[in-house]
Amino acid sequence: MNSNPYEKIGVGQVINGRPMEVTRETIREFAEASLDFNPLHLDDGYMAKQEFGRTKFEKVIAHGMMTFSLITRMMTEWLWPLGGIHRRLETRWLKPVYSGDTITPRAVVSQKMKTAKGQWVLFNVEVKNQTGSLVATGEAMAEFPVSNS
Repeated sequence: MNSNPYEKIGVGQVINGRPMEVTRETIREFAEASLDFNPLHLDDGYMAKQEFGRTKFEKVIAHGMMTFSLITRMMTEWLWPLGGIHRRLETRWLKPVYSGDTITPRAVVSQKMKTAKGQWVLFNVEVKNQTGSLVATGEAMAEFPVSNS
């Protein structure tokens, strides 16, 4: 009987993360925790008169790293009980996240590979808002260390 959790993971397997309601308070708390007080995240007056890049946001936006951290939480909560370690995450932000949005991360196992030193799982990740719009995509990697026993 094989008790290696890595062997039980299949390509196409879906991991659903917990949704998060984004509020002005959670944006402020994230600013305080990250020390990122960019007015894009806190000042409606700034947003009314500024253009950032080629996108004019409707109002203050959540930190992109808030979305990133939501993916990280999902990966860690799923991997840790199985003995896996979250090793890498790359994301692309596609749409702004506003106060009032509820964002939900999801990952799909895209590939598995073994090396002499580890067992690796690759994931395609995404975050959608409450309307089903994709706000972020990316790739993640996890390791299931090889036991020396």
